[in-house]
Amino acid sequence: MSSDVRKMWQEALDAWEDGTLQKAIDRNPERKDTFANSSGIELKPAYTPVDIDPDAAIEQIGFPGQYPFTRGVQPTMYRGRFWTMRQYAGFGTAAESNERYRYLLENGSTGLSVAFDLPTQMGLDSDDPRARGEVGRTGVAIDSIADMRVLFDQIPLDKVTTSMTINSTASILLALYIAVADEQGVGRDQIGGTIQNDILKEYMARGTYIYPPTPSMRIITDIFRFCSEEVPRWNTISISGYHIREAGCTAVQEVAFTLADGIAYVQAALDAGLDVDRFAGRLSFFFNGHNDFLEEIAKFRAARRMWARIMKDRFNAQSERSMMLRFHTQTGGSTLTAQQPKNNIVRTAIQAMAAVLGGTQSLHTNGFDEALALPTEEAARIALRTQQIIAEESGVTNTIDPLAGSYAVEALTNEIEAKAWEYIEKIDEIGGMPRAIEAGFPQREIHDAAYRYIREVEGNDRIVVGVNEFTVEEEEAIELMRVDPELEKEQVARLTEFKNNRNASAVAESLQKLENAAGGADNLMPFIIEAVKNQVTLGEIAGCLRNVYGQYQEVMIL
Repeated sequence: MSSDVRKMWQEALDAWEDGTLQKAIDRNPERKDTFANSSGIELKPAYTPVDIDPDAAIEQIGFPGQYPFTRGVQPTMYRGRFWTMRQYAGFGTAAESNERYRYLLENGSTGLSVAFDLPTQMGLDSDDPRARGEVGRTGVAIDSIADMRVLFDQIPLDKVTTSMTINSTASILLALYIAVADEQGVGRDQIGGTIQNDILKEYMARGTYIYPPTPSMRIITDIFRFCSEEVPRWNTISISGYHIREAGCTAVQEVAFTLADGIAYVQAALDAGLDVDRFAGRLSFFFNGHNDFLEEIAKFRAARRMWARIMKDRFNAQSERSMMLRFHTQTGGSTLTAQQPKNNIVRTAIQAMAAVLGGTQSLHTNGFDEALALPTEEAARIALRTQQIIAEESGVTNTIDPLAGSYAVEALTNEIEAKAWEYIEKIDEIGGMPRAIEAGFPQREIHDAAYRYIREVEGNDRIVVGVNEFTVEEEEAIELMRVDPELEKEQVARLTEFKNNRNASAVAESLQKLENAAGGADNLMPFIIEAVKNQVTLGEIAGCLRNVYGQYQEVMIL
């Protein structure tokens, strides 16, 4: 934009603000003195060409499928194919979860997303005393290859992609998945999916860690190397901002901390001797879909542009695929309310639409009842239909990045990017994300943001419909899904029988080999796969590694 045109727009804007806008405000004052999004970015009453730099449009915005991928990683985006419609499910036993997966696939879901119970996430077998009362509660209990066989019974692993939300035990669950694929006769080069495998965010926001950071990073880079050679279609990590956002961070912090984690993983892989263009193309990301519609769209676009620049400028990646930020979105669990739960259908639709307009590759929509319990079949079906209606009826999938060029969206994209870079520079000054976590820096930032949000809700500065405004005295009772407590006893009984009927010497030999490998420099994945095929349980494998590496003790943040 020439200086004369910019000056003309600025003069016209000033005249509008001093005249038309001010007169309207004098007659009817605005609802509040300041309008800001979750990241504290103050929002203008209207955006104009003054707020963007049209001369930098090609460099900053560009075209879909081209660096810096602001407008999407695919040249055709949803004109070619829709995003993968995943539904996150898992509860009780493997048999029950398998039934839900087949129901979802029959109703049009195009990918599976597995939720595991807390003991599985923490490396505990269902018969461990520390697992008591938690077996099958927050997801499916997986103790052994026998459970994994049942979980994917009648589901051809070369026909669906599977995302597994698992971190400290990701190597074991991936090994179990590979073992079942081997049994099905599906080649390792044919299976596709994702393991979350993002341990850094566990230390700062979620807590399902086992080992200290250094050995945890070694396991992750072993997975990178193994999959690059043997499971080329597998996404070896889903670097997750989702749980950071669920812990209370802002959109800017979600972008900054997630990409800083990504930087740490890439650097660890390079330090382990991997070539960046051999593994970077299989990195994926996992973001939260929150309520502020324009902020969320801008967040996704900013993250994509930043990652492209990080990979090109910081890590000297040569392949454009290495520069592409491909991501899965899940609508915000923390935004769901137990009060008037059917309102959550609307929240989820808004969040899902923002993810689609932001260019997501994969999407999970929450059930409206998930603030109260695991989703019922009805809630899961409505959630899936929400995606299908957006895809087939809304029209937003017929053109690529339809909000590109919007003064507001482009200005917000630039502001989110600028503020996220400030965080990344601070983390670099500390010495990288692992050291920043040890120092408690991201944890404090997340805690402070969460506290500010709670204060805003409690002070009615932020309205949550049905919670602090528009409440009702009596609410309609809804049917909830309940996990039968007897399922835990049944799972423990099956595990006991499994252990009693296996080859004890093969188990002991597998564990000894794994222990030796963990103490040395060999890639752990072949040893873990051999162990699960020899009927070693998840808890036994995690226990073996725990004996070698120790257990992480949380840093207290004051």
